[in-house]
This record gives sequence, C-alpha cells and structure tokens, in this order.
Amino acid sequence: MHYTGSCYCGAIKYTFDVLPSEARTTLCHCHNCKKFFGTNYGLTTKIPASSYKIIEGEPKIHEADNGPGRLLHREFCEICGGGILEYGEQAKGHFRYVMYGTIDNPEGLDPKGEFFCRYKEEWMPEIKGIFHKQELKQ
Repeated sequence: MHYTGSCYCGAIKYTFDVLPSEARTTLCHCHNCKKFFGTNYGLTTKIPASSYKIIEGEPKIHEADNGPGRLLHREFCEICGGGILEYGEQAKGHFRYVMYGTIDNPEGLDPKGEFFCRYKEEWMPEIKGIFHKQELKQ
C-alpha cells in the first residue's frame, strides 16, 4: 500500500510503500520515548528504509545516547518541531520507525506489540491480541 504523511505544519512531507503485513506498529514505554513524544508511550511504525522518501522539506536530525553504545537518530521539522521518524544506529541502513501520528491514513497499520512494558503506566489498559515485552529483547 502507498502511504503519505507530514509533520504538524506540513513543511515536511513523505511517502512510503509497504504491505501492512510487513510493517510493524508498536508502542514503546521506555523513558526516552516518553520524553520525546511528551506522553506515556511512543507509537511508531517500522518500515524498510528503502521504501521511505521525503518529497518536500528537509528534516533536522537529533542524535542522542539511548543506552550504552546505542545511538538514536530522530528526524523532526525545524519549523514546527514535530517529530517524523527515528532509527537506531544498527537499523540505520535497514529500517525507519515512522511516528504513527504523522501518517495521513494509517489504514492496516494497527499495533502488533508493546516494548518496555515494565515501565508502562499502571492505569493504562492492556491491548489485547498483541505481544507484550518487558524489555526490547526478551
């Protein structure tokens, strides 16, 4: 399927093509995602890096330490500050994790799992029918 998306102000626009069965939308409850997303979890859709294309604008890239030896890259709009995507150093040439809320019509990209559930807020309900991992690798 063909998907389009943009930052909040529309200065950055992108497209990607992926079969919904090959994409992986997940919630992340780690401290880093909570801080960056400004809420109690991050929600991203993992897609092949080769399918992602910027069609308008130029995102800024912020690099940060995401644990011992783990560099995390986040792309965002310089004008509105809206996040677009993220990827770790190891995934850099292979995958992009597109911020779900920036996808114009995310039909078929329902969540498949959750990571870092040990940091999940107690009041947040469990999502049925998806995987739940206490850490990233389990």
